[in-house]
Amino acid sequence: MTRLPDAPPPKVQLRLGTDWLTICDLSDLTPGRGVAALLPDGRQAAVFRDRAGRTYAIDNRDPFSGAAVLSRGLTGSHQGRPFVASPLLKQRFDLASGRCLDDGTVTVTTYEVRTAPER
Repeated sequence: MTRLPDAPPPKVQLRLGTDWLTICDLSDLTPGRGVAALLPDGRQAAVFRDRAGRTYAIDNRDPFSGAAVLSRGLTGSHQGRPFVASPLLKQRFDLASGRCLDDGTVTVTTYEVRTAPER
């Protein structure tokens, strides 16, 4: 019996304009933890996978401190909405909308995320 080669692992991709940028293998994301990804324009995105397997991406820059640290924040949920808390000043950011849960006047950029096979 001949064994078929394993399919490549699904890739996490972010939409940048009309293009999709491959960030990493889905298996590289640990549920409940974030990773930082350098974007072509020099910005950084914080990419997360929650415990239910959904993926999110927001700007990695904490708007309160200016430091690129949100990927290292603690994740949780508030009223069923996933968030990350900044490791510096502890403000919480909704991973789906980018809205700060502690100051409604502040948001971070969100990115559309998909998982797709590498082509």
